[in-house]
Amino acid sequence: MTRFGKAERNGLWRYLFSLSFVLTVLGSSFSLGAAQFRASVVKIDITPDKSQWLLGYGPRQSTGVHDHLFHRIVAMDDGATQFFLISTDICLVSPSVYDEVTKEIDKQTGIKPLQIWWTVTHTHAAPEVGPPGLGAVFMGERYEHDHNTEYSAWVENKLIEGVKEARAKLEPARLGVGWGMAMANINRRARDKEGPAFLGLNPDGPADRQIGLLRLEKADGSLLALVANYAIHGTVLGDENKIISGDAPGIVADYVEEKLGAPMLYINGAAGNLAPIYTVYPDFESGHLSQFRALLGDKILAANLLLGPTTSDVRLSLGGTTVETPRKAGLGWTKDLGNYTRTTNAGATMVLLPIRFLRINNDIAIWSAPLELFCEIAMQVRSLSPFPYTFYFGYSNGWLGYLPTKAEFAYGGYEPNTTPYTDQAEGDLTRTVVTYLQGQVR
Repeated sequence: MTRFGKAERNGLWRYLFSLSFVLTVLGSSFSLGAAQFRASVVKIDITPDKSQWLLGYGPRQSTGVHDHLFHRIVAMDDGATQFFLISTDICLVSPSVYDEVTKEIDKQTGIKPLQIWWTVTHTHAAPEVGPPGLGAVFMGERYEHDHNTEYSAWVENKLIEGVKEARAKLEPARLGVGWGMAMANINRRARDKEGPAFLGLNPDGPADRQIGLLRLEKADGSLLALVANYAIHGTVLGDENKIISGDAPGIVADYVEEKLGAPMLYINGAAGNLAPIYTVYPDFESGHLSQFRALLGDKILAANLLLGPTTSDVRLSLGGTTVETPRKAGLGWTKDLGNYTRTTNAGATMVLLPIRFLRINNDIAIWSAPLELFCEIAMQVRSLSPFPYTFYFGYSNGWLGYLPTKAEFAYGGYEPNTTPYTDQAEGDLTRTVVTYLQGQVR
């Protein structure tokens, strides 16, 4: 054992103290040089000031406004990656409209399409935006009129302005995540003893009642914005209604914002076979639309209260892939969607289905698709995901039809008749998404 004299010991302590001080300074320097997480939120009114064609049922024109429609935009920036999430109070847009808008945003700002997710709440009481895309293949009788060209251009320009404003408003922020639960939806694939399934209520059918929640705070801990992910059709109001409304998603977002004093982005989930528990009523009162403030709004508020601590240590990672799956035999297509199909050398016609991914740190994975996805598929992906918080953002970046489970194809009905896919699609999609998510943790 080596023994040190007093002078040597004093010299060793001075050396260790100096080393400790240097390491502390270096650590502070690295911390000061590290990128700071920033976020922002923008809310833009897109309520039309004159009558418009409404989307969601048969052709009908609006006669008034019940509640306003909005673009709500959240921007996030970890210093290396910027991400823009948009929730718009409309029913659907074609992928070609998304492509057109993001191309213009790239031209004006350099922000790439991969960085922009444009989701719609799927209210059936809002105006058409852009040409119908795939909808014209299945329901051509609904689109014999010209779409709202002037209004569509205005909505698109408002979105572009909103993305630029959100980037300009980025500020130091914190992020948190949590779960909630609400019984506001119900399976809508009703069945009788014989015949195909039909649109109705099926309390025995599967339903996803989970709420996925992201909370964005300012640096001082005050609320900047909420992002609430819940699967429900925007069909409290039926085809007799001609009054513009955000339907249940819009009513819920307005209510939560009133209570919290900050914007809330309603992001719909895998709602392909999920209706609101009050559905397709002729007016607001008979549809109990205001009750969704309690059925879903209060549940979002409760989840927000139970959400764990937020952090400013946030890292974002964006990715994407394409699912190739057979296209239904004999199905037509539209010219504006040429980038979403191809014919193989063997003569098989395929749908090219774009899937996007956002990873936040090591515990949050969000995936999106331009689909009305059956809830069982998103629930299966969530159960197989290695991430403790896995959310599916539906109706994202356009609409390429319903995607039912393989089992539900056998029961027929509206959704299997309004899909470009075969019963192989569930397996193709699930394998691709789960494989991608599992590869992210290796």
